[in-house]
Amino acid sequence: MAVPKILENLTVPAIAAPMFIVSGKEMVLAQCKAGIVGSFPALNARGEGEFEKWLIEITEELDRYNQANPDKPAAPFAVNQIVFKSNARLEEDMALCVKYKVPIIITSLGANEAVNEAAHSYGGIVFHDVINQRFARKAIAKGADGLIAVASGAGGHAGTQSPFALVQETREWFDGPLALSGCIATGDSILAAQAMGADFGYIGSAFIATAEANAAKEYKQMIVDGDADDIVYSDYFTGVAGNYLKPSIAAAGMDPNNLPKGDISAMQKLTDEQSDAKAWKDIWGCGQGIGAIDEVQSVADRVSQLHAEYQAARTRLAL
Repeated sequence: MAVPKILENLTVPAIAAPMFIVSGKEMVLAQCKAGIVGSFPALNARGEGEFEKWLIEITEELDRYNQANPDKPAAPFAVNQIVFKSNARLEEDMALCVKYKVPIIITSLGANEAVNEAAHSYGGIVFHDVINQRFARKAIAKGADGLIAVASGAGGHAGTQSPFALVQETREWFDGPLALSGCIATGDSILAAQAMGADFGYIGSAFIATAEANAAKEYKQMIVDGDADDIVYSDYFTGVAGNYLKPSIAAAGMDPNNLPKGDISAMQKLTDEQSDAKAWKDIWGCGQGIGAIDEVQSVADRVSQLHAEYQAARTRLAL
């Protein structure tokens, strides 16, 4: 299986998932310096000129870090682009990604040839997140370089297929870079993802409970206190089905076990600069893997723990 050269020397084979609101430039820098791919949604940088400021700061800081640490450079970073018809910023944001040569683009909610071509124009690579084979084949046909298999139990917008089914069916026809999303919260689960045929674990919820995450302390503590039984799957909040923390829904005055059917027009909240994105601000996305998270740590400590667990799992299996 072909792994891009820029992803060959990670501390642990993992990509940090871009989380709306939660993933900011501070967390991305910490993830990259710790040796895993850090990422953020372009839409997290709100306000005139803010996205470009983030790109400048991240690029310059990683350049300084690499000059000071030539023997152990930082991992590359990624920008997530929401390819949805209501995202009026997409073209402008991609132009900035081209200008600053963002190493990795992660596309969501729609495969887009123009985005792929823009990334390829300067040597960037594109991962597209998918929940089934129809979307996976469409993404590769439109020029994506790699796939993120978003399986059952993943945080935020997620699919319903077993990771075993999703990965094995993908590997029947695709031998390019593949990451697996869905309850990846330990080094053991990263190794398990590789055993199934993925190249990388794709980790989101575990990084919510970190010092650098742009999340309320109550959100972080809910991750620490929660487990898989505290997650509900619903399309009510954005019109696209995803996993959320039941206690946050109850705190907002709703019954997490009896949520109405969603409307895709609610996705406008994700892309509208004037929106406070209330669904994502007060209702907290999360995956089923949080039972493994028992404290709030720094990003560096979390990655160090993932590395130790990954190596211990390899030793246990005599790999």
